[in-house]
Amino acid sequence: MTSEIRAGTAELTAMQRIRSFEERVRELSLDRQIIGSVHLCIGQEAIPVGACAALQPQDAVFATYRGHGWALARGVPLAPTFAELLGRVTGLNGGRGGSPYFTAPAYGFFGENSIVGGSAPLAVGAALAGRYDGSNRVAVVAFGDGATNQGAVHEAMNFAAAFALPVIFVCENNSYSELTPIAEMVGDPELWHRAAGYGMPGHRVDGNSVDAVRDAITAAVTRARAGEGPSFIEAMTERLVGHYIGDAEHYRPTGEVDSAWEREPIGRLRRELIAQGDNEEACAAAIQAAVDEVAAAAAEALAAPLAPVEDVKEHLYA
Repeated sequence: MTSEIRAGTAELTAMQRIRSFEERVRELSLDRQIIGSVHLCIGQEAIPVGACAALQPQDAVFATYRGHGWALARGVPLAPTFAELLGRVTGLNGGRGGSPYFTAPAYGFFGENSIVGGSAPLAVGAALAGRYDGSNRVAVVAFGDGATNQGAVHEAMNFAAAFALPVIFVCENNSYSELTPIAEMVGDPELWHRAAGYGMPGHRVDGNSVDAVRDAITAAVTRARAGEGPSFIEAMTERLVGHYIGDAEHYRPTGEVDSAWEREPIGRLRRELIAQGDNEEACAAAIQAAVDEVAAAAAEALAAPLAPVEDVKEHLYA
């Protein structure tokens, strides 16, 4: 299925918003203003932007621990997201969730998950609930290539297929399962082939193309809303940074990251737009708008007071 809608400067801004947010988060983390484990999606921005463009407000998105981009693509505001990671009282969750656990259900974003593949069964639950609450909800769950080897992901896909649930499983394949090439961990590195074993359609798409991702997700959403069950999308992409902040990346061959920069989605879309007739000034303005927006949001978050330590156990349930 190919859409007549093509990516433009709005998508360029959306991807740069994520890129600039992640770059500022890296700076704040290295400066020890953001504490704890942080995983960045620099280089993978086209996947959440393309996917979320195909969704409706009632739909539910569940991310992996590399999920800041999914939150922003879903419309979660910048300043409260910065504030959450910074442990500020104005954060989305009062500064309690930080990077690993923040959530914004009002925007259809049901959080990151520090358990590898842990969001898959949660998405299946949201899809099952949508069958009974009249919402016509579709659930989208994103996870990395390494998560496809987790038992919970297999169980989630089997359950979704068995009950024809409206779930879209999105594998963000950046070719590395943490620090190990995924090709060294599986018999068949084309992970989309696994979908057939569950009785669902599987597709591999160019994850650095907003258009390719949006078209694939749109087709999967249409199928899911029609009651035809789940789909598996393998979106091929590349990390431009380490698995985590501080990763020395000694496992990556010399020149690999430099080569990846030549294919990264923001520069690629900018070149495509100019080739199609958009002027350089419009593209530069679209990018600068995102840079300025992120800078202002970060400053607003940094000006907010830290969350009081005595309230850390509020809103916890056991």
